[in-house]
Amino acid sequence: MRRTVMMAVAVWLALGVAPGSAQTPIKIGFLSPISGAIAQAGKDMYSGCELYWRERGMQIAGRPLQVILEDTEGQPATAVSKLRKLIDSDHVDLLAGVILSNVAYALVPPIEAAGVPTIYPINSADDLTQRKRPKWLVRTGFSASGNMHPFGEYAAKVLKYRKVATIGLDYAFGWETVGGFHKAFEDSGGQIIQKIWVPLNIQDYAPYLAQVRPDADAVFVLALGRWSVLFNKQYAESGLRGRIPLIAGGTYSDEHVLAQLGDNAVGVVSAHHYSASLDTPANRKFRAAFEKAYSRTPSFYSENCYTGARVIEEAVRAVKGKVEDRAALMAALRRVEITDAPRGPVKIDAYGNPTQNIYIRRVE
Repeated sequence: MRRTVMMAVAVWLALGVAPGSAQTPIKIGFLSPISGAIAQAGKDMYSGCELYWRERGMQIAGRPLQVILEDTEGQPATAVSKLRKLIDSDHVDLLAGVILSNVAYALVPPIEAAGVPTIYPINSADDLTQRKRPKWLVRTGFSASGNMHPFGEYAAKVLKYRKVATIGLDYAFGWETVGGFHKAFEDSGGQIIQKIWVPLNIQDYAPYLAQVRPDADAVFVLALGRWSVLFNKQYAESGLRGRIPLIAGGTYSDEHVLAQLGDNAVGVVSAHHYSASLDTPANRKFRAAFEKAYSRTPSFYSENCYTGARVIEEAVRAVKGKVEDRAALMAALRRVEITDAPRGPVKIDAYGNPTQNIYIRRVE
């Protein structure tokens, strides 16, 4: 996989800067986990941006575009090292990418120190747009707890659950996702009767599933990538699938992993700001283009980065291509509003967080 991706990058860069071009290229540093536990999600991220920029002829506001892809391996230390390389050696004009919240938080200090305009089209770490808002960063994806506020209400008022046990990954994304669901669910009359946390290096969910209280009306799970695949298999093997309904954070049954879950995932209800099954003109067009280009169904990682690339283009055009004026570019990124993204309307609020639709989804 790594060899294929690096070959693709070489072609991409060759397309981005034509021989003899009089224009200085706009350089974007893109950080993504191309290897490791969430490599498929990282691949989907890259593909989403790549599709958008190729549709635009690898240029923005009349200037050629050069994209430098770096593999974070999903590790904070590796990500920081790659970030410094992009800033100090490649002298990028703008930074984008990142999935895991522990990585996202680790990158903020060097981003702020360098003053490089940055967007996170995927990462959902709450504090990035709450208590510790950076000056040089906006996110165009979602906030972990924010997506769960309507879902907690839905679980209590529509699904009529009264007692829910939660199982979450023991790191920032897990805490914040479960926390958002917890608050909204209990504010709506429900009760979280149990919280079970699992380490990122988990290889066996069985001991944790054995702890689930039998009086739970439902189990809420937060997982993604390989963790979704492992949990899905062992939830069925434990016998809980036939006795206690499963509800989930949106990443659990997202298209990046859905095909691997099989019939064991049928009936799972989740909430997220995108689904490939959205029946809108914008999403039908995006899905058809993505499937033609990559022979797979787009995930939210793909859509978020496709729309994130559009946000970048809109901001660069607003400053007439003068990305060297970093303050003006950052201000333009904060003002972008898109009415027809594949996921629906997206507007960046005063905190640098997107306001958008949240969809309730069921696997069928």
